Amino acid sequence: MQLVRTNIAISLLALVLTGCTVGPKYTRPNVPAPPAFRGADNADVSSDPKTSIGDQQWATIFHEPELQDLIHTALQNNYDLRIAAEHILEQQQQVRITRSQEFPQVNAVLSGAGSNVSAGGTTVLLSPPVEFGLSASWTPDFWGLYRKQTEAQRDQLLAQQWAQRAVRVTLVQQVATTYFQLRALDAQLAVAKDTLKARQDSLSLTQKLEAGGAAPLSDVRQAEQLLYTATSEIPVLEQEIQQTENQLRLLLGQTPGTVSHTDPSALAPPPTDLPTGIPSQLLERRPDIEQAEAQLMAANANIGAARAQFFPQLSLSGQGGAAGASFANLVGVVLGTGSITQPLFNGGKLRGQLELTKAQKDELVLNYQKTILGAFRDVSNALIAAQKTRDTRVEQQKLVASAQDATRLARVRYQGGAASYIEVLTNDTNLFNAQLSLVTAQQNEALTLVQLYSALGGGWQ
Repeated sequence: MQLVRTNIAISLLALVLTGCTVGPKYTRPNVPAPPAFRGADNADVSSDPKTSIGDQQWATIFHEPELQDLIHTALQNNYDLRIAAEHILEQQQQVRITRSQEFPQVNAVLSGAGSNVSAGGTTVLLSPPVEFGLSASWTPDFWGLYRKQTEAQRDQLLAQQWAQRAVRVTLVQQVATTYFQLRALDAQLAVAKDTLKARQDSLSLTQKLEAGGAAPLSDVRQAEQLLYTATSEIPVLEQEIQQTENQLRLLLGQTPGTVSHTDPSALAPPPTDLPTGIPSQLLERRPDIEQAEAQLMAANANIGAARAQFFPQLSLSGQGGAAGASFANLVGVVLGTGSITQPLFNGGKLRGQLELTKAQKDELVLNYQKTILGAFRDVSNALIAAQKTRDTRVEQQKLVASAQDATRLARVRYQGGAASYIEVLTNDTNLFNAQLSLVTAQQNEALTLVQLYSALGGGWQ
């Protein structure tokens, strides 16, 4: 009988120490993925479903040395990325604080007091009482309340880590996008300056013709309009260039100033036959999806913590120490207490907390599903843009070539007296606008590589 009682006691002690955990087990929500990305049929992408540019380092995607230097500097100095790193450190300490509830809390106390008493001109020192002791308290985590709270905080830590990687992806995208915008402005400024020189020559010719009586004064005024259109465009572009440089410097974590942007091949068409992989791979590749799932896991753990509060909580406390008139006369004392608290009535607080955590989880399930669908949309939009911007750029090149020839013919006809200057003005304006639009088309085509790489979750590795 004594052996049976001993085994029962050991079993009960083990049960108390190990405890049990209440709460739902996490299962990933099912989000059906399409067999292929929309737009992959029309875009020039690799047919190999196992490879994706999202798995490659950013340095293998962006080959321009200037852009590589900019991205490298941004990853070292960008403030948003550094703030995200601090969020991780903060959450690590939050995990530590929450986990501390699982362990006993022990405090030490040392106290003493004394006084001097004067009587008949004589000072008497009374022996001070001395107390030294230790106090400890512990609430065994029988129902897994603290373990679930710690689990939720660890999931939040994981979410912060994925959030930092999402910031990294966004940063690479922002630096590359701003750089291509800067190079496009450079190209438009070059177009404006070349146009300015041609229009200065045209104005000089018109003035000579007008002075010789071969052209009316209205032709001179129209030539001046063309000239001033180009000259007014140049300071606007120079302003945008300097402001874009400042924007890029902010991404680099630097004060406003200039950056290097002279690479002539920056707006070259991106490579074709880019591998994208299959849609289901985005669940493990996109940091924003991983962050959304980590937040969902934390919400699931919070349900378990809310349920655990419905059950009795055992609290143990003890005190031990010594007291006496002096250190030589200390007497030891040990006290221990225990209590069990069972919630009976709290006005619906615990039930409300439980239903709140359930609703929060349901919200995060929807957010997780929405994030996945948004990722599918991003990749599809990037693939569609890759094809359509390429088509636009090709047609825009044809338009520029046609406008250049039309402008040449109009000037020849004008010099020969077969056409009025209004024909030159119209064709020259069309050419200038077509050249600016071609630069925009080249910029948009270059940006499709950035958009596709970011949509596939590349850049955080």
